[in-house]
Amino acid sequence: MTSDPDISAKSLARLRDQHGLTQASAAAEIGVSQATYSRWEKDNNEPTGAARRALADWVTRRTGGAAPALNAAFPVRLGISDPDKAEELAGQLSGAGYRRVDPPIVQPAAPFLDVSGEDLRRRMFLTSDAEGNELCLRPDLTIPTARLHLASGDADTARSYFYLGPVFRQRESGGSEVQQAGIEIFGAANAEDAEAEVIARSADALRLYGIGDAELKMGDRGLIAAFLEALNIPRAWRRRLMRDVARQAGLGRDLAALAPSPATGSSHAAFLAALDGADPKAARAVVEDMLSLAGISQVGGRSPSDIAERFIEQASLRASASLPAATHDALTDFLTVEARLDDALKDLRAVVTAAKKTGAIGVAGEVDAALASFETRSRKLSERIETNGAIFSTSFGRQLDYYTGLVFEFRTPRIPMLGPLVGGGRYDGLMAALGAKRPVPAVGCALFVERMTEAAQ
Repeated sequence: MTSDPDISAKSLARLRDQHGLTQASAAAEIGVSQATYSRWEKDNNEPTGAARRALADWVTRRTGGAAPALNAAFPVRLGISDPDKAEELAGQLSGAGYRRVDPPIVQPAAPFLDVSGEDLRRRMFLTSDAEGNELCLRPDLTIPTARLHLASGDADTARSYFYLGPVFRQRESGGSEVQQAGIEIFGAANAEDAEAEVIARSADALRLYGIGDAELKMGDRGLIAAFLEALNIPRAWRRRLMRDVARQAGLGRDLAALAPSPATGSSHAAFLAALDGADPKAARAVVEDMLSLAGISQVGGRSPSDIAERFIEQASLRASASLPAATHDALTDFLTVEARLDDALKDLRAVVTAAKKTGAIGVAGEVDAALASFETRSRKLSERIETNGAIFSTSFGRQLDYYTGLVFEFRTPRIPMLGPLVGGGRYDGLMAALGAKRPVPAVGCALFVERMTEAAQ
């Protein structure tokens, strides 16, 4: 009978030193975070379950022994996901009426790049088939699940799915293959019911893993879009501000750039303003003609058409970079609302009321509708879970361009660098982007089972 390897703190430190490894490289070989490995080596935390098996396998390999066979159905090498707990989660979702799906691991790359942008390319594992079509290992499971639903033949039919399996992304540290669970609801007639359901199921999953300190934070891209339109913010700046929120960067800088300032009378400013007010096709033709006259055919791999489009967007930003004081005040007040969910609606309505009084907002029908939806969702959510600690922030976003409304995350304050344990939101435009004849209501979330396993230790 083979004895278990020594995984004591002193043994781990000695083994790592013998092989000249840093804590980060040892953690990467095991498939856990450096913080987790460091706690083991300092004897601050004892590994359990799948994490203990992964560590024992690593010690066995590093000491020259033969590692035990891995569980093919749920390999420990994927990280520290506890397979028994993950399957318990799957059973919980199946019992709640969700249908399990397992989309192919190899997917066409175009849908991910078209929907999420070319920035995702550097993090994907790409290949091609015999005909030269670009393929990838699935970097997430939302788009593959949406494609399966679309292929069912009736994208408008209300269906609820869940999944549990590996996804693949290139990372600066840690494994590139990790386990992800999640739920997706398509075609639900009542948006607020579906949103409350997704968040409540997320809270159930966290309870299943024994995580009692996860904090919920929410935002709403649809509410932001409605308010920006009601303020009559220039289109280019709307895109810029929405991108700032999604990327969680640059918002303060751009709010400062939009502050009221004396108008300049320069011919340069007049030209930019003329471009901004021109028909987009005509403006693009003017810029392309200018590039042609200057003998410019390509810059940095971009065609004259690409250069013209980028120039016109920048011209629009510069030409309209000064808002009236009342508009700027309303915009700043709105984008800095952050409060407990119970108080956020009151704060948002106060901003909208003030903006109406100053004339910054005229017709606010879409804003009022978005606030009514916000109120309904909050009420339905509070009927499902405890929301006293939940935070709503207008400037909170998630880095996926396809979100159209609610966005949310659960995190644990005990391990700030761990990242979200759960993240999701509403994405009504995704189906149409993938080829559906019309937009399909959709909301869902990813459950990062390895992070939940670590947070539960």
